[in-house]
Amino acid sequence: MIRKNLYGLVTSIVLLTSTAPSFSDIKIGILHSLSGTMAISETTLKDTMLMLIEKQNAKGGINGEKLVPVVVDPASDWPLFAEKARELLTVQEVDVIFGCWTSVSRKSVLPVIEELNGLLFYPVQYEGEESSKNVFYTGAAPNQQAIPATDYYLEELGVEKFALLGTDYVYPRTTNKILNQYLIDKGIPASDIFVNYTPFGHSDWSKIVADVVALGADGKKVGVISTINGDANIGFYKELAAAGISADDIPVVAFSVGEEELSGLDTANLVGHLAAWNYFQSAESDLNDAFIKDWKATMGDNRVTNDPMEAHVIGFEMYVKAVEKAGTTDVDAVRKAMYGLKVPNLTGGMAEMLPNHHLAKPVLIGEIQADGQFDIISQTSEVPGDAWTDYLAESKPLMSDWKDIGCGMYNTETKTCVQMKSNY
Repeated sequence: MIRKNLYGLVTSIVLLTSTAPSFSDIKIGILHSLSGTMAISETTLKDTMLMLIEKQNAKGGINGEKLVPVVVDPASDWPLFAEKARELLTVQEVDVIFGCWTSVSRKSVLPVIEELNGLLFYPVQYEGEESSKNVFYTGAAPNQQAIPATDYYLEELGVEKFALLGTDYVYPRTTNKILNQYLIDKGIPASDIFVNYTPFGHSDWSKIVADVVALGADGKKVGVISTINGDANIGFYKELAAAGISADDIPVVAFSVGEEELSGLDTANLVGHLAAWNYFQSAESDLNDAFIKDWKATMGDNRVTNDPMEAHVIGFEMYVKAVEKAGTTDVDAVRKAMYGLKVPNLTGGMAEMLPNHHLAKPVLIGEIQADGQFDIISQTSEVPGDAWTDYLAESKPLMSDWKDIGCGMYNTETKTCVQMKSNY
């Protein structure tokens, strides 16, 4: 209890004062929403980073230098993410930033870190179609989450009609554009694909759920692919339960719902629905057991682990190794030291950083249990993350290779490097 109270006090001090470290300290910027609609998901990532930094300092820091966290709250406000990123890099002079959740927050930050040559570790699944020299994408690309989940629906559950439900911003729209084309290529008629977007924090799901139910009026099997983000998930799952929809009737596979989000829900009516990630707390490995033990010892027995946390664990361990290898926190030197680095993931395999700034990671599909955990029903070996999808004509010829070609958007047909636009 004393340790937990001290931990909370240290967090508060960092948040309120951002105490200036000594010249030789390595400053770690933490850019996660601690208020607003995304706090339900992002606060845990701030806590994860503080724990990792504390543990690394107990080992002597990096190359003898202490790590100092600098925490800011962009408050689920997308322009504020850009302002806070600039503050971290120019005022606080951090060496690296771990942060963002939504793609719109990452897109807001991107021009800033590219202008100032900062370094961002981004830990959440996203829509792909991007590869910046200044970002390491430690979450899943579509071929490591969305496509395998869709294949599971088609091959294992026999789903014939699809409801693509998402929050109205870049990640769901781009992911669903990819999935829509993928489904058509698989022989699903466009008329059997229902797409709907709602704003952040949306709460009235009655009509949308009714529309999904109506999609199966002809007797065909309907499945929901959910890219709903933040606390809007609470209302969505409650409406499903109120409508008497079970996973046997209309299964839902979510890309942004994990253990943390479920911890705030009555899961009794959610049993059997699915999520696709690269990690679940229920993964069986000695390393995962040790991580869960450390997490609960630090944060309390009621706190759960989830996929973006594991992505931060992997990204942080790789950053430590890269700084040790480079002998400096210089962004360009660290970036070059990252390529080919391997660290254990928490599911029992090895994560490798690829030249396209994405990881090779396994794909897991889990079924929600009554206790809010997931029964892992499908797991692949490590899948290399693809920055540019093969399922959109404009993206198929593109590749990313920052190690040998030095380009994040290389056209393999014209043999030219295209400048990626940072705006959205």
